[in-house]
Amino acid sequence: MSQSSTIHLERTTPQTARITFANPPMNLVIPETVVTLHEIVRGLDDDPDIQVVVFACEVPDFFFNHFDGAEAGNLPVPEHEDDAPVWTDLVLRLSKAAYVSIAAIRGRTRGAGNELALACDLRYASREKAFFGQPEVGVGIVPGGGGAERLPRSIGRDRALEAILGSADYDADLAERWGWVTRAMPDAELDVFVDAMVARLASFDRQALATAKAMVGRATLPPDADLIASYGAFVDSLTGPGLLPRAMALGALAADKGLDVEYQLGEYLGQINQSL
Repeated sequence: MSQSSTIHLERTTPQTARITFANPPMNLVIPETVVTLHEIVRGLDDDPDIQVVVFACEVPDFFFNHFDGAEAGNLPVPEHEDDAPVWTDLVLRLSKAAYVSIAAIRGRTRGAGNELALACDLRYASREKAFFGQPEVGVGIVPGGGGAERLPRSIGRDRALEAILGSADYDADLAERWGWVTRAMPDAELDVFVDAMVARLASFDRQALATAKAMVGRATLPPDADLIASYGAFVDSLTGPGLLPRAMALGALAADKGLDVEYQLGEYLGQINQSL
């Protein structure tokens, strides 16, 4: 991993690790983010000691955000033709890993970022600073990283349809009520709570944790083939007729409004679609 990577892995104890993301100013996911995360998660699969991994961010107001649309032509491809897409393999490995993954969420968490959070076992959110969304349909494409498969299993079909088709932003209070996140709590309490949970889980028997997680996974995880099919639909949608006019309209808004478009993306998506 290069020093300029958007991803940083810190081994906090022999049993625990912390993965932080920093791609200022908006923490957009880029191809390097995906490749490096995939390498890290694959490496942790073979670690005999790791029990808990925390995902966090280093950019104020943004957790893992959506994929950078300007990099759509540079999506990472698998090493072998028969392998699952890199992003799909990443989130599948995370959900099935022997360790427990925790998302400590501050800031906007949309698209690919939301799909990464949904792939984590536990999601703890800052009540004041965390916001969630799947904005793809609002820009003329479809989710491709597990959002359409995991969100209905967390919040129900109708609420998932509202979130995915409506492309709006949802605050942490509503996300908690719907089951989108495990818990929402005051921002000042988030780090203390997550640290205590990490220490608690790290003190337990590793095999018992892994086996219990796998048991729950058998009852709740979507089929791998569904995520692979959705990634294909996402890639196909990148060349569909709905994307270009919406991308141009959103780009014009960003040129005029600046960073505020990312802060209130759900609201602006409604505005540009009604103006087309």
